Amino acid sequence: MSRFLDAHGLSIGTVAGRTGVSVPVLRAWERRYGFPVPMRSASGHRRYRERDIDLIARVVRDRSAGLSLEAAIDRARDLHERPPSSILAGLRRYGFDPPVHLVTKVSMLAISRAIEDECCARADRPILVAAFQRDRHFRQSQRRWRDLARTAALAVVFAEFPSDRKRPAGPASVLLEVHLGDNAPLLREWALVCDAPDSAAVLVGRERPGQEGSADRTRLFEAAWSAEPTVVRQAARIGIELARRHYPGPGGNAGPAADLQRVADELTADPEHDPVATARRATALANRVVAYQEHYCKKLYRPPSASPGR
Repeated sequence: MSRFLDAHGLSIGTVAGRTGVSVPVLRAWERRYGFPVPMRSASGHRRYRERDIDLIARVVRDRSAGLSLEAAIDRARDLHERPPSSILAGLRRYGFDPPVHLVTKVSMLAISRAIEDECCARADRPILVAAFQRDRHFRQSQRRWRDLARTAALAVVFAEFPSDRKRPAGPASVLLEVHLGDNAPLLREWALVCDAPDSAAVLVGRERPGQEGSADRTRLFEAAWSAEPTVVRQAARIGIELARRHYPGPGGNAGPAADLQRVADELTADPEHDPVATARRATALANRVVAYQEHYCKKLYRPPSASPGR
């Protein structure tokens, strides 16, 4: 178990307080059903991950909906063992279901650029995750993302990169390109996550089917976004988990796999949440989005062959 978990894993008392399930009941569930499964600190005390909170809360909700305790636990265990297939699917699985808006590619681009620039202006060593769908979309933003990655703790980008494409030389911490196969659900998503103590935002859009032949700039996405630190942290966890699953690199104590494991360990705890600071950052981001929306909407009047990027 990592040192981070030893120091920062959640105690059983904390779990009880946040879920409303008492300590004796949690221990009884563990003895009888093997759920939840805690880590153990160096001193032997139970230590829980943030995901355990989500799973226990789901059991409580399913019990309230009429399921038996055993059935509710089996469902939660299945969710735990079955990894999410995309960032949006993962957020919904863990109970984060923000309002969805129908927006064009130009609006998606404006929101993405606003998040990226706000992150660059405010964040110190952020964790960045982005899904670009196609290789050509990433190429339009490649230089920008190399700049963003230089000051990031880790930057991961997903796309349908050519399988024979040579990955750029240099340390994995600069920018990790993750190839997605033809049938990967994440290929339908446009996603961006910036997770840092002083800047947090996530945008996820799922492209509507049946748009073959439509102008690139008018493609429609069902999009959701949030600046709530806990939602952003969950999105970052899902992105790192997907990267660990799709990246073919070897394990060990060095290289991309080790970087991904290190970040996964660091994301087990929820971020500290200051409502006032969160509201101020969300307002700053919203102001930037409005300004960028006007700028990028002007690109709609360019010739059809032109693309605003991404």
